[in-house]
Amino acid sequence: MKGATINRVTYEGVAEFIHLGTLISNDNSVEKEIQRRILAGNRTYFAAISLFRSRPLSRATKIILYKTLIRPVVSCGAEAWMLTKKEEQAPIIFERKIYSRIYGPKYENGEWKSRTNRELEEMSKGENILKWTKGQRIS
Repeated sequence: MKGATINRVTYEGVAEFIHLGTLISNDNSVEKEIQRRILAGNRTYFAAISLFRSRPLSRATKIILYKTLIRPVVSCGAEAWMLTKKEEQAPIIFERKIYSRIYGPKYENGEWKSRTNRELEEMSKGENILKWTKGQRIS
């Protein structure tokens, strides 16, 4: 990357850097930042895996844990993101995976089946990480 010279001092140019915990790139793409945030969310989930696997904790408590521990990690800085439809899907898919782990499979007609996306959406009452993030924006 070409640098800049100011007052006879040459500064190195970079394609991307992290500023205040957010990845800034020279092409204004947020795709890598979204992936970094989802990876951080996964690390947070697995750091608290004993809580999410705990039988004494109710599903409602686990949802509260997700909303207070993991969701803020994934959506940190997202209020400023300008997302394409494709980029909007990544955090939603991540959230569905967490809900799927919390709710687990269902027993139906003598066999265990994974819950559908529609069922998970109904269980979360239509609220998702994208709607929540948009609600955090200052108008």
